[in-house]
Amino acid sequence: MLTLIGVLVAFAVIVYLIRRKFNFGISLIIGSLIVGIFSLQNIGLPDIIKAFIEAIIYNFQGQPLESIITSFDYHNLFSATIELALLMTLIFMLAKMMQLTGAIKKLIDSLRTIFSKGGALGIVPAIYGLMPVPGGALFSAPTIEEEGNKFNISKIEKNFLNVWFRHIWFAIYPISSAMILICGPSFSNINIYFLVLINFPAFFTSIFIGYYYLKKFLRNKSEHKEKIKRDYSGLIYLLPPLLPLVFYWVLIPLNLTQIQSFLIGVIFSILLLYLLTKSKKREYFKIMKKSLTINLALAIFGIMIFREMFEVSGATKIIADIISDLPFPSILIIIFIPIILGVLTGYNLGAVSLSYPLVSPFFQFSGIQIAGLTSIIFISSLVGYLISPIHLCNVLSSEYLKTDTTRMYKMYIPSAITMLIVQTVFVIIIFRI
Repeated sequence: MLTLIGVLVAFAVIVYLIRRKFNFGISLIIGSLIVGIFSLQNIGLPDIIKAFIEAIIYNFQGQPLESIITSFDYHNLFSATIELALLMTLIFMLAKMMQLTGAIKKLIDSLRTIFSKGGALGIVPAIYGLMPVPGGALFSAPTIEEEGNKFNISKIEKNFLNVWFRHIWFAIYPISSAMILICGPSFSNINIYFLVLINFPAFFTSIFIGYYYLKKFLRNKSEHKEKIKRDYSGLIYLLPPLLPLVFYWVLIPLNLTQIQSFLIGVIFSILLLYLLTKSKKREYFKIMKKSLTINLALAIFGIMIFREMFEVSGATKIIADIISDLPFPSILIIIFIPIILGVLTGYNLGAVSLSYPLVSPFFQFSGIQIAGLTSIIFISSLVGYLISPIHLCNVLSSEYLKTDTTRMYKMYIPSAITMLIVQTVFVIIIFRI
């Protein structure tokens, strides 16, 4: 009973700290300690220490903690977490460097000359969506403001288009932190491109919804005509964010892991960006240094520690025993817990990492294959994250466009829920055991 109380307290503390803008990774580590302390009736202090070490560095392979001094085996070094932390750091760096070098602006400028009749209102935030950085909707907001004024659309409509198209790729973007995490060996351990394939109904639905509203907003509104010479030169900057996907397909057959394949691809993308921008070495290194952050690495360490502690404490079995007696379908819990955590945290990676261990005990009662359940958790977390009032994209876009996030909820919430319903129905039909 104390373990369950510890889990509830840990989640309350984690959500509180996140909402107070405290570091996500450190918040999870604090939550892990709380779970461990409340579980001391079932496990010892060495088990807590072992969980921390095994989550990040060393795989004990069932050995007791005391044996590490006398029987250390370097083959048991557990590097997947470190690789994942490095990958997330480099992905963020690449996105930030595309902004600081002006590459993303050149790309957007070219796209604006190619797409007319309001197309830029969808294309521009979608391209910025390839940059997986918090608050990325702020980057596209100035362009949306300018383009929207040409068609005299309202602030609420501009805000919806900016935020919706910004996240249009999230269901199928394989180098997003949340997707890499949920497909990792510590979570579902499925092929990331299999999840991409499964999520296509949600992706197509989001495109259809965005297109529907774009056409609706532009109906009977004429564009201020201006002669613009088409410029294709900036399209070359699509290569850096797409190159890791190519490396994945090339390196996976060579027995590299998904994370290792993407890691090598992102490193080459950073080098490619240097060549494309023709930056001076010293200036480029300054940009790299400015783009570097340890926050995502800390987040990955915190996630893995929390996941390991959740297993070691026995919380998974306790929750499974409680759930087995509940009178309603387990699939509803698998859907609603990620949504709730997405709304509360306003962070997709956080919602996925926190909800997965909570809902995994329900899997055995769902009658759905693991790949389908992974898709439902991912899309449910995404929906909660999208509509969260503390989602940074919602906050910053609304602030720039001088409107209120809640004023677009009449379009936003039904759209997000429709995407979830379509995906859930697809999964239940196709992936039922």
